[in-house]
Amino acid sequence: MKQGQPKVPTINKFLSELATTHYTEHKTPLKVGIDAFVHSASFAKDLNAAFANAAKDIDTDDEKLVIAELDTLDGKANIIDSIWNDRPALPKNPFRVHPMKYAGMSIEDKVTKIRSEMKEKKATLSVFSALDDIAYLFNVRCQNDVETCPVGIAYATISNDQVTLYCDDEKVAPPEVSEHLKSAGVTVQPYENIVNDIKSHLESSSKNKVWLDNSRSNYAISRVVPKKSLIDAQNAVTPMKACKNDAEMEGMRQAHIVDGAAMAHFMAWLEHTIVVEGRSVSEVEVDEVLTGYRAKQPGFKEVSFPTIAGVGPNGAIVHYRAAEDSDLLKSLDKTNPILIDSGGQYEYGTTDVTRTWHFGDASEEFKDHNSRVLKGHIGVDTMIFPDNTPGFVLDVFARKALWEVGIDYGHGTGHGVGAALNVHEGPHSISPRWANKEGLKEGMITSNEPGFYDDGNYGIRIENLLEIVAVKGTDEEAKDEEEPPAKKQKKVEGKKFLKFARLTQIPIQKNLINQEIMTDAELDWLDAYHEEVLSKVAPLLEEGSPAMNWLVKSCEKIERNAV
Repeated sequence: MKQGQPKVPTINKFLSELATTHYTEHKTPLKVGIDAFVHSASFAKDLNAAFANAAKDIDTDDEKLVIAELDTLDGKANIIDSIWNDRPALPKNPFRVHPMKYAGMSIEDKVTKIRSEMKEKKATLSVFSALDDIAYLFNVRCQNDVETCPVGIAYATISNDQVTLYCDDEKVAPPEVSEHLKSAGVTVQPYENIVNDIKSHLESSSKNKVWLDNSRSNYAISRVVPKKSLIDAQNAVTPMKACKNDAEMEGMRQAHIVDGAAMAHFMAWLEHTIVVEGRSVSEVEVDEVLTGYRAKQPGFKEVSFPTIAGVGPNGAIVHYRAAEDSDLLKSLDKTNPILIDSGGQYEYGTTDVTRTWHFGDASEEFKDHNSRVLKGHIGVDTMIFPDNTPGFVLDVFARKALWEVGIDYGHGTGHGVGAALNVHEGPHSISPRWANKEGLKEGMITSNEPGFYDDGNYGIRIENLLEIVAVKGTDEEAKDEEEPPAKKQKKVEGKKFLKFARLTQIPIQKNLINQEIMTDAELDWLDAYHEEVLSKVAPLLEEGSPAMNWLVKSCEKIERNAV
């Protein structure tokens, strides 16, 4: 069974139904074994809640009936580990220092800010389990511990007088890393000491309280903290990491400019290969060549996620990944479009972009769908909204043009992105899922990626990354003549308004647009975007090169249909 597919129950529903059947037949609780280090605290909490709800449906006078129990296998091996004879060892790749010119804030300053918030919450120990939180906190990055994510396997804690990083010794072996941590007063402890150290902290005083975000922690840590000693709330690092400082944002801007240069080289090659040479190119070759052009850019480390290159019907598979031995593998020629969702991890920033390209004669239906996706993309891009507006409020603007003709897409419109960190980062999003009420704030980065998927035929998605900036008031207009009128806003007493600025610097294919359904303002947006792309990316390209020629042509103003 694959969770999320039609008629497939969730794990919680499946196990609670199993527990009901087991209790009805045997009058004893079902024992469910879980590895507490593998499963999240929130998963265990939700599973226990599902068992409790299922127990209410059993006809009994026992109001505290227990029909299932979690067994965390203490002292016993995980049964998968017992049969996994050739399992790779836990990664021990070394950390690298993330320089201040990209981090923008020292470890000491981050710790001081966290301790201030701990004091407000009356917490004596903060625990961090999420790997991107730890990489951010200690201004370090790592490669190959987690595919495409520049994080290392570790835990961390902060008390009133100590900062501790729990990891393997080999991860801090490089002299520059050990000195970097030592100079900031960080103590390094073995990875496996984390649970006992939390226990010891709680045992040292009945007044001690642990600040732990259960949604970002495993059950092994959570279960040792009694409810009376637990502060279960978003940890202090999450909002700090989400709102980028000036240095982080500048690194992200630079990453997207060099990414634009890499994409210009790639697209010049791809278009020439398909149109001029008349050769077809496999989805795997698309991935390899695009990654090769990114790898030539300064500071490139690896891709930021496995490239999605879907030709024709494969473009409608949202998380498709091409493989040489796959029955689904296709090659691109002039008869089908290709959806390419890709990104790079650079030393100074992280990118994520999607474009749909077509080098032949696209159908009018395809152009209509593509144009409606573009209208939704522009709708989000041009929004002005009050500070702290939840992302789901903006989601409708991405879908309006699609809804008008009775179509939609099944994924969110935007996710947060880390600064030289994970390409998917919370806590905010732009999505129809109303449960995420996290407000959008200045300094956050989000993707803007509406799409449409015609199952069995093609997929369309247009994705840029955006930074959230403050709207300038009328008293500043004279200082910024380039600010478009639509983005100027009179100050409202006591209310701050926000808008988006584009990070991604990659053209959008113009001949796939049905101008009849586009407004003049939307076509103006496209021209202005391409003017911005050309001005920022062209300086990185050689005059007269195929990449420069492709970029100049792609950024020309769109030829408007005569009225």
